[in-house]
Amino acid sequence: MDNEGIANLIFPDVKDISYYEELYKDRNLKEGAVVSRFAPSPTGFVHIGGLFSSIINKKIAEQTGGIFYLRIEDTDKKREVENAVEGIVNSLKDFDIIPDEGFIDGETEKGDYGPYMQSKRGDIYKAYVKHLLKIGSAYPCFCSTEDLDDIRKKQELSKNMPGYYGEWAKCRRMPLDMAAEKIKNGEKFVIRFKSMGNPDRKIKHHDLIKGKVEFPENNQDIVILKSDGLPTYHFAHIVDDHLMKTTHVIRGDEWLSSVPLHIQLFQAFGFRPPKYAHIATLLKEENGKKRKISKRKDPEAKVSYYHEQGIPCQAVKEYLLNIANSNFEGWRRANPDKKIEEFKFELNKMGVSGALFDIVKLLDVSKNIISKYSAEEIYNYVIEWSSKYNLPLKERLENDKEYAIKIFNIERGLKKPRKDIAKWSDVEENISYMYDDYFYNGKDEYEFQKINDKETIRKIIKLYKEKYFDINDDKQMWFDRIKDLSEELGYAREVKEYKKEPDKYFAHVGDVSTVLRVALTKRHNTPDLYEIMQVLGEDRIIKRLDLFCK
Repeated sequence: MDNEGIANLIFPDVKDISYYEELYKDRNLKEGAVVSRFAPSPTGFVHIGGLFSSIINKKIAEQTGGIFYLRIEDTDKKREVENAVEGIVNSLKDFDIIPDEGFIDGETEKGDYGPYMQSKRGDIYKAYVKHLLKIGSAYPCFCSTEDLDDIRKKQELSKNMPGYYGEWAKCRRMPLDMAAEKIKNGEKFVIRFKSMGNPDRKIKHHDLIKGKVEFPENNQDIVILKSDGLPTYHFAHIVDDHLMKTTHVIRGDEWLSSVPLHIQLFQAFGFRPPKYAHIATLLKEENGKKRKISKRKDPEAKVSYYHEQGIPCQAVKEYLLNIANSNFEGWRRANPDKKIEEFKFELNKMGVSGALFDIVKLLDVSKNIISKYSAEEIYNYVIEWSSKYNLPLKERLENDKEYAIKIFNIERGLKKPRKDIAKWSDVEENISYMYDDYFYNGKDEYEFQKINDKETIRKIIKLYKEKYFDINDDKQMWFDRIKDLSEELGYAREVKEYKKEPDKYFAHVGDVSTVLRVALTKRHNTPDLYEIMQVLGEDRIIKRLDLFCK
């Protein structure tokens, strides 16, 4: 029995790899075009780190005229979650990340290099495993779980490196006739890669993000095909990346230590490996220390969190690009109105250590982005969000669209627009005082700040209503009238007058306008009061002021 005999015994009806090499031809792309991929396992929700990787992979492919595809790596059936593929596709789609190839919904895929789901590529993997068996670079292993536990215990006692290699790889030395007999008898086995590596030798590698890195060679005889006929991740992705003509593997740096093994597998076939780029882990600061963002601890780890909160996808993508590329912030300052698609992303400008993910900074980015939206755009975004997460708000806004848009238009379209909305879930609280049912049925709390004596407040509001209020005033006239009101009641007409002679006045015009602001909104911090009053209208204003004139 020789190597080819063993290969044919295990895989009698499997095609030669030449069939697949011919089937999956080179892509017709221009020189320098990048073919990249996002290749998640359908084992749960998409992590923010997966979105981070997807944005980078998509950006690099797009700006070089290449291809970005979505491949589902579902060889671990025990951990697979129902409808996870659909969840992955929809999560990417929610952030406008549409793959050029691969899955476009939970079941449908497009492209000429599929199937794009590993569980549907079984015959392909078997062909490549068979090839390694034929050339003596793989072998069947009959070791049981108990055998492997025994090897591990002996390694621990002798303080040897753990794993299945060298003298510890007992099935590697098994005569082929004996292996054939076991296979014919129906004994359970896996297929292992026969490593020729030596950990005393070093492999030098250039990572597109990390730069020059050096590792010991891999000497582990890893499992490449499990007893259930499914390949392991290490083997399957090598075959897939080769056949799908992947030029760049851009992935999390938890895979950096696997580079020697992956390059070794490519070399065993005589294939050219892709270029590797390992993205630093996203970190979170907690109690002065940095740690990985946790699926268990951190709600922001789940990409659906951003939709639930109503943080615009544009803001999330912009923030992730900001922490990904060191020159993005400067580019944005120089190009405040350009779309992020115009930014040229560079892998060598990514940080080599963990990138700090700060939700507060993300919300600041979101405020800036939302501040540039028109009132109509905000209305439409809030309707879209609330139709899924806040139906009463949706109903309220749709009941009087014109009034709602007027509210959203307060301090909008200016050189320095308002930045009080960071996410759509803020909207209801931010605008509630503009609606009478909220205003009159809410908590009866009025924080009047410096002028807080009830009788004084009543006097200010009554005089304003009777003598100085005119809904038809322009903004300058409106403020001049408040100055006149302040002066009549003995308050400083100008803030600078008060600062110049603080002992002469109890308060100033700003404090008087705060009394009016709180009376009309129950808040002392709001957008421009004049614009608020213009939207409220005369009847609402009179009714609210009357509360203090009794």
